[in-house]
Parts: sequence; C-alpha cells; structure tokens
Amino acid sequence: MVSGVLATAECALRVANCGLRMGRHILLLGPPGSGKGTQADLLCKALGIPHISTGVMLRDHVARGTDLGQRAKAIMDAGDLVSDEIVVGMVRERLAEPDAACGYLLDGFPRTLAQAEALDAVVGTDALDAIVVLEVAESELVARALARGRSDDTAETVANRFAVYRGQTEPLIEFYRTTGREVVAVDGVGAVTEVLSRIVTVLAS
Repeated sequence: MVSGVLATAECALRVANCGLRMGRHILLLGPPGSGKGTQADLLCKALGIPHISTGVMLRDHVARGTDLGQRAKAIMDAGDLVSDEIVVGMVRERLAEPDAACGYLLDGFPRTLAQAEALDAVVGTDALDAIVVLEVAESELVARALARGRSDDTAETVANRFAVYRGQTEPLIEFYRTTGREVVAVDGVGAVTEVLSRIVTVLAS
C-alpha cells in the first residue's frame, strides 16, 4: 500500500515537472487482463481527474434507483446487454458533473464504433486529448490469467475475450485515427509503475 501511494505521488510530481496540464480528457483502451483498471485509478489520482467507468456508473444508477438505472436493471435481469442509448445517457449525465469539468478518464466506454460516434455527439469531436491503447500480447494475457488460478480463466476463454476486444477495438482505433484524433500505443507489460511511467511520458510529450 505504501509503495503504491509513493508511486502515485512520484507520478504526480513527474506530471507537474513535465508541464502536463491538470485536467486531461483521456480514453484508455486495453484488453481484459491488461491492468487497465489499475492504471486508470493511478493515473486519475495523479492528474486529479475522475475515473469514469461504465460498470461503476451502471451499478450506481441501479443502486440509486434512477430512471436509467431501473431501465438498465430490467434489461440485465432479462440477461440482455444494456443498450447504447442507456449507457450514453449515463455518460452524458456523468460528464456534466462538476468534477469532470477539468478533465476525465473514460474506461469501458466507448467500446464500439457506434458508441464512439454517440460520444462525439455528446462532447464534440475535439473533446478527447488522447486515446491511449495498452498493448499486451495474447500469450501474456493467457499467462496472467492462468497464474490467477481462477476456474473460468482458461486459455480458450482468454483467447475469446481477446478476440472480442480486437473485433470491437480495432475499428474504434481506426475511426479515431482517420478523424484526426491522437491515438498512442503503450507497452502494457512490466511492473505497474513502469507501465504508469510510460503512459505519463506519452501524455507529457
């Protein structure tokens, strides 16, 4: 715990020294098992921006019993996927909150081309400062999953998750590149602090 706090503090200092402005608008992409959630948490603490995760938003709306939450719960209880309309509505509300005025990190949204276009309609095509893609080879993801020892983590299931991620994300990356947005790839293999340092270096360049 102490080392994690120190790493975050060191990252924050590095951000300040590099002249990276507080308040960034970042989309973080990465395959399941890449450590994306950990990096998102650390980066947001360092930059002082909210970590906006669609999974967290869905659970929050359901727990609070909002109109969007009730609609989402009914869909999830039926075993279906929550529609883009509901997810985009939640994102729109979250981005309108005061703590997101100076920046935010999007995690888990957009996942598809349709969601990316919907996000553009909400925030504009120039809202994102950077799209950061954590790159981890499938073989490394499989090794990490097997090391966890969970019964649902097999080489086959990890390969399937990776295939789904690539199928969704590659068109998304191409969309952002062809529309003039900054997309940067970061090596996601290594110690947590090493990967965090690479992301910060990219954002500061």
